[in-house]
Parts: sequence; C-alpha cells; structure tokens
Amino acid sequence: MIFILDDIFLKRYVKVFTFMDNKEEAMKKRSLVSSVLAITLLAASISACGSSGNTAKTDAAKEGESASGKQEEGSEAQATGQGDASTATVVIWSPADEKGIEDWWAEKIAAWNKEHPDKQIARQAIDRADSYAYENKITTATTSGDLPDILFVDGPTISYYAANGTIVPIDDVYTEEDKKDFMPSSIQQNTYDGKLYGIGPTESSVALYYNKDYLDAAGIEYPSDTDISKAWTWDTFYENAKKLTTKDYVGTNIIMDKGEGLIYALEPFFYENKADFINEDGSKAEGYVNSKQSIETMEYLNKFIQEGIANIDPVKDEFLNGKAATLIGGSWNIADLEKSNLNWGVSYYPVANDGTAVSPTGDWTAAITKDSKNPEVAKEVLQYLMSSENVAEYASAIAKPASRTSSYDKMSGWDEGARKLFKWQLENTGKARPSTPSYSVLSQGFATAALNVFAGSDAKTELDTVAKDFQEDYDTYYAK
Repeated sequence: MIFILDDIFLKRYVKVFTFMDNKEEAMKKRSLVSSVLAITLLAASISACGSSGNTAKTDAAKEGESASGKQEEGSEAQATGQGDASTATVVIWSPADEKGIEDWWAEKIAAWNKEHPDKQIARQAIDRADSYAYENKITTATTSGDLPDILFVDGPTISYYAANGTIVPIDDVYTEEDKKDFMPSSIQQNTYDGKLYGIGPTESSVALYYNKDYLDAAGIEYPSDTDISKAWTWDTFYENAKKLTTKDYVGTNIIMDKGEGLIYALEPFFYENKADFINEDGSKAEGYVNSKQSIETMEYLNKFIQEGIANIDPVKDEFLNGKAATLIGGSWNIADLEKSNLNWGVSYYPVANDGTAVSPTGDWTAAITKDSKNPEVAKEVLQYLMSSENVAEYASAIAKPASRTSSYDKMSGWDEGARKLFKWQLENTGKARPSTPSYSVLSQGFATAALNVFAGSDAKTELDTVAKDFQEDYDTYYAK
C-alpha cells in the first residue's frame, strides 16, 4: 500500500517545523517533504488499486519504448540526455499512454532524429498505474535538479510549476499568429502571471448527453445540438431531470468522479452564476469561492442529489448502461457511445437562465524545465511537436479535440454531430480552470466541500473552509 501526502498535508507538516517567518526557508522545507511523497508500508494482505485502463497503457508504452524513448536502441547516455559532445539531446518526460499515442511518439521522434542528427529527441514514457508515480518522479527530480528538457504536466498545475520556478516561459516559441491558432482556453490555461509556460496538443470539453428513448417516453423535446439559444437552462435541466427520474434510472449524472472531476465538470455552473473561485491574480479566495453566488450554485447542484434526481455514488458507466437519463459528460465519452446500442444525443452544457454559457476545458500540456541542458533546441522540438499537422495526428490518434483551430482542417468527423458541438464550445464558451499556484489546495478543498454538501453539510460552512484553507496556503508560500 502506498500512502500519498497531499498538498494540504505538506502545508501542515512544514508548519510543525517552522513559524513561517522566513518564506524562502519554508519553501525549502516543503520541497524536502515533497521528496518523500510516497511512503511504502509492508502490507502483505493489502494490494493497491488501479484502473484497468492503466495496464493497457503500460503495455502500449513497453511496446513503443525502444522507438519513442530510445531506451533499448540508444545508449544510456542518450536516454538521460547526455550524448556525444556534438549532439544536443532533448529529453522528454510524459505519461505512458494508449497505443495510438505511443505510435505517434515513435513516428515523430524517428522522423525528427533522422532529419537532425545533431539534435536528437529521447523520450521516457512513465507509467501512472498508481496515479501518483509520475508526479512523484517530478517532485524527486525537482529537488535533485534532474528534470528533463521538456515535461508534460496536467494543465491546471501549470501555475504551480511556474510559480515555483520548475518551468520557464515559452512566449518566444510561438509567433502571435501561432498563438491565435491555439484555442483561447489553451492559452488561458497555460498562462501564468502574464507569461505563456506551456502548450499541449489536445483539449477537452463537457456537454449534456441524453437518452433519446427516455426523453421520448417522458414527452420531453430534445435539446438542440446546433443552436445554443435552445439549450437547456438551469431550470429546464432540473425540471426535466426530475421528470425523467424513475424507479429504474435517475434523471441525470453530475458526478464525473470524486476528485478533480468535480471542479472540472461543475465549475462552469459557478461561472454562469457570476461566481469566480478566486480573484483575477489568483491570490484570494475569500469572497469568491464562498460568495453568495457560489453558495447559491452549490445549493442548486445539491438539489439533484438530495431529491434523488442524481446519485452521489453513480454506478459504473451509469448513462451508458441505461441507469441515468442524462449525463454531464466529456468529449471522450463519444467513442464508447458510438460503439454502443444506446439511442443517444448530445446538447450544449446547460446554460444559466439568462443565457450565460460556459463550458469546461483543459488537458495535458508540454513545458520546458529550469534544468533543461538544451533550452534553445527544446524550443525547436516544441515547435515541431505542436505543429498544426502533428497536433491533428495526435488528436486523431486519441479521439480528442485538437488544441489548434487549423488542425481540424486535417481531421475528419469534427464538422458534424457531437464532435462539432464540442469544437464549437471550445471556440465560444470554453473557460479554463482557475490559474493559481495554490490550485491543488483549491481543487482538493472544493471536491471535499461538494461531497460534504451532497452528504448533508451546510454549503456556506463548507465553502468558507475552502476559502480559509486556500488563503492559508497562498499567503504562506506565494504572497509577495
């Protein structure tokens, strides 16, 4: 069994050893604690849990490792970025992924290395079977100064790594024309303190899926997938979900997961109600995450749970298996639904009663680290990997929305149906999650608050706690 020390624990642990008079010293202590994030205990009778999908990803990575990471074909020096003195090797770390993506890496790296014998790419695909192996490796490397040249990280963590000096600005990597070609939400997600720190090949979005048969039985008209003015409003969503609820299935599913999925999938409801989680510069949560509008929004969402319209513990694939009439679901759900026999449709993310529309965004992104031995070559590699054509091929390989508008000209299926809707949302209503170095505290705090509210706790009390914990973390480590 592996116990993970989360960011809130680290914060409190460091406080045991310092009065926080010296923030620089506090940060050093926090970094030291971070280097021992995973504590392994002997527990012969207990095995760690992981999703079945990770096994496939690990196997795919192993199949493509020699081609993409040069771990077998190349020398140990090349794999670690220390090759011939005349050769600049750019080392990339990214999570092990599905076979289609591993094949993409192998093809792109081989093509680059053939054309640039003096500027080589070596990638290490890192397994995330226990969910934290990748992040723990980054933590250890940050402490020892052994980070790779290019590092892939989850989008919302860009501000954390930027504020802590782990990654460096890359504004000069792309022209202004290139930046305009990327989805606005991608630029927003990867910008911290006015500087661009990362860019990724794909995006994501969330919309409202519905079971056509169940809506037909309830006499409910399908929401539009081409005209957002005919999307379901908050009131319509609630009333229809209530009407759709039967003894055999619930009216909707609003619980994507009980972690990051809560803030990712539900935050647009808050934005639509004119509620921000933090202020513009990411330094304050008091009066924002616990504002009157935020409390109203949490209470609105809680009605679905308290009235039995949605489950706090949804069964696996609840919508796909006909146990929920509608679903607040992601763009990635399309692939499974297309393979199913379900008679389904999709419409826009529910809009506020006044028509205000916001939708989730975000995905993994690539950044150049402080320890890069070849930063200028790393910039060239980043330009190459995130070209319009390469982004199109990457996105197609994993069936995700592309981060570049021009990439869709090279992709099929995104000019009609569900995919067209998700693309439209990204271009018109997409908004990134909050940008703040204390994001992990905010995300974990919000997830805990939402689940507590859904279990019967007071919304204001829970959101006050989120604001308090956020402020304590930010003021301790990042306030200037």
